Amino acid sequence: MRRVINTRHALCLAILGALVAAPAMAQDSGSAAGSSDSDQQSSEVKSIGKVKVTARKRDETLQEVPVAVTAFTPERLETLNIQDLGDLGRQVPNLTVYAARGSSSTITAYIRGIGQSDPLWGVDPGVGLYLDDVYIARPQGALLDVFDVERIEVLRGPQGTLYGKNTIGGAIKYISKDLPRKTNGFASLTVGNYGQADVKAAIGGPILGSENLRARLSVASLHRDGFGENLTNGQPVSDKEILAARGELGAFASEAFDVKFAFDWMKDRSGVRGAKMLAVNPLAPSYKPLDSRYDIRSGMDNINDTDMKGISATATWRPNADWAVKFVTAKRESDTSTSIDFDTLPGKFVDVHAKYYDEQVSNELQVNYDAGGRFRGVSGLYHFNGEAGGQVLNYFYNPLAAPSLTNPLFGDTQGKVMTKQLAVYTDWTIDVTDKFNINTGARWTEEEKHAIALNRFYTTPQYPNPTVSIPWGTAANFNKTKTFKNISPKLVVNYQFTPDIMAYASATRGFKSGGYNIRANTTAVPRSGEPFLDETVDSLELGSKMSFMDQRLFVNMAYFHNNYKDIQLSVFTEYTLPNGTKSFFGDFTNAGAGKISGFELETQFLPSDRWVISSNMSWLNSKYTEFMTNNINVADSQHFTNAPKFQGSVNVEHRMPLATAGELAARVSYSYQGAVWPTTDLSPAIYQEGYGLLNAGLIWRNKPWTVSLQGTNLLDEEYRTTGYNIAAYGVLTGFYGAPRQYSLTVRYDF
Repeated sequence: MRRVINTRHALCLAILGALVAAPAMAQDSGSAAGSSDSDQQSSEVKSIGKVKVTARKRDETLQEVPVAVTAFTPERLETLNIQDLGDLGRQVPNLTVYAARGSSSTITAYIRGIGQSDPLWGVDPGVGLYLDDVYIARPQGALLDVFDVERIEVLRGPQGTLYGKNTIGGAIKYISKDLPRKTNGFASLTVGNYGQADVKAAIGGPILGSENLRARLSVASLHRDGFGENLTNGQPVSDKEILAARGELGAFASEAFDVKFAFDWMKDRSGVRGAKMLAVNPLAPSYKPLDSRYDIRSGMDNINDTDMKGISATATWRPNADWAVKFVTAKRESDTSTSIDFDTLPGKFVDVHAKYYDEQVSNELQVNYDAGGRFRGVSGLYHFNGEAGGQVLNYFYNPLAAPSLTNPLFGDTQGKVMTKQLAVYTDWTIDVTDKFNINTGARWTEEEKHAIALNRFYTTPQYPNPTVSIPWGTAANFNKTKTFKNISPKLVVNYQFTPDIMAYASATRGFKSGGYNIRANTTAVPRSGEPFLDETVDSLELGSKMSFMDQRLFVNMAYFHNNYKDIQLSVFTEYTLPNGTKSFFGDFTNAGAGKISGFELETQFLPSDRWVISSNMSWLNSKYTEFMTNNINVADSQHFTNAPKFQGSVNVEHRMPLATAGELAARVSYSYQGAVWPTTDLSPAIYQEGYGLLNAGLIWRNKPWTVSLQGTNLLDEEYRTTGYNIAAYGVLTGFYGAPRQYSLTVRYDF
């Protein structure tokens, strides 16, 4: 295996070297500068120091903000062929993000080894996701597709002061296109292998003949045939069928006051994702693992539906040039129905049907002050009220054991968790001198979790045709409430050594509230009905943002050390049934403590007006210092999940003017991820060794037309993102990343 990886690595480096050395592309730049939209977008790529970000809830440039943040402009997203948030992981240091197990639109995100992979209600993510300043509380439907975007920002490290709720690892900010003063828009069509057919379009501008009233509407229809097939019923596996829309209406009453109304909607009717059997299931020894990493033999219905929608209103008042007051109110809802065939086989061994729902209302009041002097900042009040719940119907069967009351075992897990949070935050910057400033802040949070759980066993299956059977046992039946409180401080000092070199040091705290395990079985595991604790991280970071060679070379670095306490872990394990056999148990517990340290490097080099070479590299060292099991500290035998020791990528791009025929841009990208444990059970079969991916693109731009030819995973690398290990029922499966894909996009801007 290592020899194959090394050969492919050498091949990728050879391709990059050949591209860099290509004499046909080494000509001097002609009239690259101009006033067209295309040229304006190109200028953003050529000077990342001009990219605007709102990491501190005010407009700043990427190079002046003392935060480890990576930002993507629309042109950069197009160049790198970033189609959804899952594609960001190759371009951001210490970011691991992918679709959760059997879903195509449920997000799993980790930053610097901190996150959460369990999508069930009652469990909060460790990386916060924001859509236009509105927090998205649940992961279902949150692996957002990229269309009509103004910017995407990835903030690394705990964001406990300004963002607070569930940003202990970091935050991902998805910012939609702003309302234009003049009518503009676009339409694009993408076709590719596996039957890909995507249509995206947007239009925006003044309405009713007035710039004071502006609107924008964007839509997307995304289709792809399956990477595999269900050999039992012939249905596609790992396909994509998504409809999405976003809209915004803005009323600009004056320079001092405006209000914007927005909505977003997504309908996902993609099928289930294929999982490969990694070993013969001893409960069904006649079924051997398939050669394909996407084909399955499931006997369950192909149901994997998610609907998500949200509305918001943002009012901004500027009483004078120094002050700005913003109020954001939003409501979001989502519903998911999915079939989960853990064993992937025609027979009923471990079959689950799950339904999730989520409702949330959030309100945030911000007050910004900046008089152009030495003192500026923001203070705010945040309130969140959410309810998440659902029902999970389980069918567990062991054909090698005698039929009994517990074999087959029919379980019904249902309930809900209500969350109420109130937070107050403040974040201020003081310029001590022209070169030295101090940024300090804190956030006070009070969060109440009210959990209702009713988990029972039945004598007959409740899915797909529920009967009126009477439950014979109750695993859990509780109605409990617990309040969690936290103060998260922040202190950052930074010094501007020269106009092009800045260094900073920060100390911050991140916090994620505790809660209740809705899979609890208080009969077999009494402690599972008790609340699990908050988790916190105290982070120290040293960083620098530098530019050289008249802003042709940018180098951003960060070193961090985290003390991570009361780590929340979702663990798939087992318990003993009354007849002495074992059955599945979804445990949720606090592991103890750990330390995470790492280094991140991002560079962009512009050797000429035509060439762009960008890269990122990250190193991560994560280690448990305490992991209690049966009163024994087993920290030395444990590993952090989704925390590869090394990640890196390099992008080599060339832009060549074609006289009056526009511009031709070519790109080759190579990314590498080191070995990783994707799941908490630390199964060696699911463990993923280091691997690399080769991508490339060719884009012709001649406004108003853009034609893009893109290829991803060109070496067709097989790599696992996650998997299931349910030993009690012989389940050992892996979920794999996408195969080799290529696509052609034609876009028209107006």
